[in-house]
This record gives sequence, structure tokens and C-alpha cells, in this order.
Amino acid sequence: QVQLVESGGGAVQAGGSLRLSCAASGSIFGITVMGWYRQPPGNQRELVATITREGSTNYADSVKGRFTISRDNAKNTVCLQMNSLQPEDTAEYYCNVRREVFSFRQEYWGQGTQVTVSS
Repeated sequence: QVQLVESGGGAVQAGGSLRLSCAASGSIFGITVMGWYRQPPGNQRELVATITREGSTNYADSVKGRFTISRDNAKNTVCLQMNSLQPEDTAEYYCNVRREVFSFRQEYWGQGTQVTVSS
């Protein structure tokens, strides 16, 4: 099992910044992709950004140029720097980790952290 602990959510005004952090612990061997997803009120969970162990990143079009994902493989952490936040970024943000050991794939989710952006 992998345990994920998120931090850094909060409330900001439009144009502000927040930094989300997620620390993985437990069975961390074999972690491949780490990322962030979000679920706006009344909507389905959606991809925000992912990063591979090698550092390759993928972003949702809506956050490109504003959000930056990074990870520290030694510390098993993934961060999301969010700049120029807009009200439409308001959502519950979830850390996501994928693990693969001997072709057996698992996926883990954090408990979520709320981000609220006011206009």
C-alpha cells in the first residue's frame, strides 16, 4: 500500500498562487507516474498534470502556462505550483500515484485538498 498526504490547499483571490504538495510513503518501490487531478463542484474528476519518474510532464490545456508540476524522487514527493489562479480552478485537488511491480499495476489517491479561488 502507498499512503499519500497532501498539503497546501486554501482560499485565494483571482490572480493569486498556491503550491500543493503530496508525500508518498509505504510501498513506494515501483512508483512510476505521479500527478494531480481535480474535481470541480458538480463535475467529474479531471486531469491537471502528471509527471513521470524521468521528468516528462503532461498538462491539461486549461492549466498550461500557469501550473507547474515537479517531483523529488528521493523524497517521493510531487508538487503543483499554481499561478494566476482563476475562479474556474476552484476544485478539490487529488494527488495520484501509479505503481508498477512485476507488471502488476496499482493506483493510489490522496484524500484531497480544497482550492477555492474568488473573483
